[in-house]
Parts: sequence; structure tokens; C-alpha cells
Amino acid sequence: MPLTTLNQNLHRDLKEAADLLKWATVDLMQAAVRTSGFGQHTDAKELLKIAANHQLIVDRLVGYADEVNAGRIKREAE
Repeated sequence: MPLTTLNQNLHRDLKEAADLLKWATVDLMQAAVRTSGFGQHTDAKELLKIAANHQLIVDRLVGYADEVNAGRIKREAE
């Protein structure tokens, strides 16, 4: 069954949010590598922890988007 416009928008928004967080995670990991090169290993470890937390949220958002696509999560008009 095709998705309604509301659910298509929800699916798209969840995917976009996941993609944005994914790229932010990549940026954080690159910053951690640069930081560790300057001997600031504590700061680099903290950035890697943040990146790992971002990745968990990315995975969750992608899962929600998949559930919308499968019809298990639905948005309805107010």
C-alpha cells in the first residue's frame, strides 16, 4: 500500500535528519583525529564518545524511517 503524503514526508524527514547526523558524526571523527595529532588525547576521546552517541541516534532514526515505510508508524492529519 502506498504511503500517504504525510507519511512520505515523515519518512523523508527522518532520513534527512539521519543523514545530517551521520555527516556531523564524520566531522566529529575527523576533528578527533586532528585533535589527537596535537597530543590532546582526552579531547579526542570525548569527541569519539559524542560521535558514537550520534551513530546510535542515526541508527534509531533510520529504523523509524523504515517502520514508516513499512506502515508500522503512521502520521495522521490533525
